[in-house]
Amino acid sequence: MPSVTIEFMIMMPLLILQIFLFPIFANSLMNTWVNSRQTLALQDVAGNLGSAVQQLYFSLNHDTIPAGTVTYSPGLPAFVESAYYMGNATLSSSTSPGSNPSFLQLTVTLVGTLNSVTTSVILGSNVLWKQSIFWSNSTNACITAQKFSNGTILLWFGG
Repeated sequence: MPSVTIEFMIMMPLLILQIFLFPIFANSLMNTWVNSRQTLALQDVAGNLGSAVQQLYFSLNHDTIPAGTVTYSPGLPAFVESAYYMGNATLSSSTSPGSNPSFLQLTVTLVGTLNSVTTSVILGSNVLWKQSIFWSNSTNACITAQKFSNGTILLWFGG
């Protein structure tokens, strides 16, 4: 007949170990889930912001549109899970022969976390980008485009 004391001595450390391991494992799993959820929300924001920039550019890049300035508020949420985000963009030109499109690389970062996503937008060769930052919680959270008489379009964030 097995001794109850020996069984108790074998099982007690395992039970104590489970008491400490379960919360650590659950916390790690939740952190991974929260980071994934925030990254998906940022990808959605970056895609919408990039699409808004591209649509604004293509709307102004037509011969029938006169020179002038347009401001567009993309209607994005001010916060992602109670944290605001910032968007930054850099413009680079293609070196391919023929038509030389420009690529706008847009990076959206959730402030206070390590979550950041990047997306690229293809624009034409007659575009310029003014260095600026898109702050989601700002009252001036918008995209501004200025079309010049020579057909060049200057884009930037803010009002």
